[in-house]
Amino acid sequence: MVNRHVTGAHYGLRDWLAQRITAVIMALYTFFIIGVILAGAPFDYAKWKGLFASNIMRISTLMFFLCVFYHAWVGVRDIFMDYIKPTGVRLGLQVLVIVALVAYTIWSVSILWGA
Repeated sequence: MVNRHVTGAHYGLRDWLAQRITAVIMALYTFFIIGVILAGAPFDYAKWKGLFASNIMRISTLMFFLCVFYHAWVGVRDIFMDYIKPTGVRLGLQVLVIVALVAYTIWSVSILWGA
């Protein structure tokens, strides 16, 4: 008989589901962008600037990037937890990844709403 110790964290199911949802959102956005490119080819700088001038496009692009970053975080965190056994090294790498992903998020916002 196997004795299971319930910790109450339930990270597995929540993160598994989050990765599937973020993957669907990223796929839908990718198909949309491919459709826009195919419908309006050839694209130049003025058309790209016009496409991203609307707030709905900026918000959906930011949502895409947030999904990419969260999806990456869950995947990298799971890899670190599975393969890096020393706790200090694993924690240090996780902090570096978090800092990088937060920086990428800030950078994405500055690109989408910057001058």
